[in-house]
Amino acid sequence: MTEPISCVLFDLDGVLADYDREVRIATLARHLGRQPEAVRAAIYTSGIEDAADAGLLDTCAYLTALARRLGSPVGADAWVDARRAATRARPQMLSLAAGLQRRGITVAVLSNNGMLMAERWPAIVPALFPLFDRRAFCSAQLRATKPSPAAYLRCLKALAIPPRAALFVDDNAANVAGACEAGLAGHRFVDPAALLQTLGWPGPG
Repeated sequence: MTEPISCVLFDLDGVLADYDREVRIATLARHLGRQPEAVRAAIYTSGIEDAADAGLLDTCAYLTALARRLGSPVGADAWVDARRAATRARPQMLSLAAGLQRRGITVAVLSNNGMLMAERWPAIVPALFPLFDRRAFCSAQLRATKPSPAAYLRCLKALAIPPRAALFVDDNAANVAGACEAGLAGHRFVDPAALLQTLGWPGPG
């Protein structure tokens, strides 16, 4: 880093946590008594998930849209259970983030997700809390999805952090490019060692 930073903004899936889409699909399919192919289509090819991520559907409208598509009621608890089953926090990354916080650096999360995720963060990824308490943001809350520069700028406004003082970390190159367009520093995540090198310090302690 050539400029001192006061905030590191992390992506969730693929950075702070491992995410298995197929586990999510299979778990929700079991809850609903539907075939995984139908659940996959409802979530990932219908456009419903994208609309929710963009803040165009609140939780009720999102679950109603999924239910209509699947022909079966979709409860919030079933959705949360499926998302939780598919998401595993990475202890090494949480240790790294905690180390940053001990050094006085604000740590936060920005994930492309809908309002249901925003409302149920602690139930879905409990290991992130209290470290990221009140600093975990979903794109739906911001009404902008990565890689739109608006997503990063609105998130940093909520954190009262200027873009030049923030580093964004994501495994998706397009999302990193969007952050850089918004004026943040960007790091495409590959592994913790490379991130530590970018940060310029030897370890999470």
